[in-house]
Amino acid sequence: MTKLNYNKILLIHPLGYDTKRAKSDISRIANIMPPLGLISIAAYLESHQIKTKVIDCFATPFQSDTLIKNCLIENKPGFIGISCTTSSFLDAVRIAKYSKSIYKNLKIIIGGPHVSALKEKVLIDYPIIDVLVIGEGEETILNYINNHDGDLSLIKGIVYNNNDNVVFTGYSNSIIELDSLPFPAYEKLDFYPAQYQLPIFDYPKSPNSSCVSSRGCPYSCSYCDRSVFRSSFRFNSANYLYEHLKYLKERFKIKHINFYDDQFTFNRKRVIDFTELLINNSLDISFNCAVRAEHIDDDLLKRMKQANCWMISLGIETGDEVLLSKHRKNANLEFLSTKIYSIKKAGIRTKGLLMMGLPGESLSSIKKSMDYVFSHPVDTFNLAKFTPFPGSPLYKNIHDLGDFNEDWEKMDCMNFLFIPKGMTKDQLEKAFIEFYKTHFKRFKVVIGYVTMLWKSPHSWLRFSKNILHFLKFIIRSKRLET
Repeated sequence: MTKLNYNKILLIHPLGYDTKRAKSDISRIANIMPPLGLISIAAYLESHQIKTKVIDCFATPFQSDTLIKNCLIENKPGFIGISCTTSSFLDAVRIAKYSKSIYKNLKIIIGGPHVSALKEKVLIDYPIIDVLVIGEGEETILNYINNHDGDLSLIKGIVYNNNDNVVFTGYSNSIIELDSLPFPAYEKLDFYPAQYQLPIFDYPKSPNSSCVSSRGCPYSCSYCDRSVFRSSFRFNSANYLYEHLKYLKERFKIKHINFYDDQFTFNRKRVIDFTELLINNSLDISFNCAVRAEHIDDDLLKRMKQANCWMISLGIETGDEVLLSKHRKNANLEFLSTKIYSIKKAGIRTKGLLMMGLPGESLSSIKKSMDYVFSHPVDTFNLAKFTPFPGSPLYKNIHDLGDFNEDWEKMDCMNFLFIPKGMTKDQLEKAFIEFYKTHFKRFKVVIGYVTMLWKSPHSWLRFSKNILHFLKFIIRSKRLET
């Protein structure tokens, strides 16, 4: 048996489906985001003298198996760590089997929201996996690497097999201070930053990238997966955030950042301090962020614009207030409307985040959503197909609310796997296509995209190269060609 180095780990971000379909995947064409959680873990482990390699199969799908094989043979790591969502979990299992066919004594570690939600069930059904990491990964993975041949029951935050008895050791009581973490190891990603691009028309300049400045969310919406961070909510300080952007600017020449936080402006003072730093010590970087209506105001938006905020994403979800009230707090569409106009007044591009197919959805509520979005100054929007993920509050009783085909590989918010009572899949698919078609038929929308020729020329270059794929998506609403 080959001797492996148990001071080394190969970290993998799986593609999630057959590589033959990657060329036509509209999701990959439109947006390839760095696997931020994985490279954060890599940086943390490196700071504790654990050697890491990172392979992002989503960014390099056509040679990923070869890259994995070569890395295993050349470096002989004792561990493989795979971070996955529900839709990429089965591909993670495939990678685990492939890797163990090369070295049987490899230890396979899998983390992410899917396994954090389902815990023991995953290991019972997929014994090829050695350990599941539940919740945040940095400290738990380090503890496992340092004590993998000892008493695993002493390591909090894992699921493991103890003589055919699958055991969850309980949640870790340790809470990481985010400012104590090193910046993610972006340099571990092949072809960074050129290979990674934000959604088309969501940025003014390239190269661009993403970062996370908080963990968790203080709210408990019915559709959100809370399995990793549970009820916790923490954030980086303004100084840390400024230094993070400065690092990305100086080392990788990044010109635009998307803050991939659920609630970027929840702590108002942090945003005030952060924007003050950017205004007084400009980095010449623009940024996007996502907010809730309750946590923005005219003065804050003015400061954000001065600090070079380019776009704000705002959770609308649905234009039916009765439906919205069943799934989130503060379901006040009139209040939300004032905030949309405030963002526009501040001179910031506005993106609406919506879902179709929530429990309780109807043709009437879909019509209300279209009317709401199209009657407001929303520059662009993202319409997700509601998916009941295992870590969401709705998941437990989802079969009482409609028909649910729990096909993990298709649970990517781009397939109607849940059909609410009173509706059919055909109705939802037709309404989804009509939503997008109506949007692109509007004159002011067409003019808005024309202005992107000088506001975001790089986006237009990408769009022109892949125009057939985008048109097929608008016509058929399918992420992957079959």
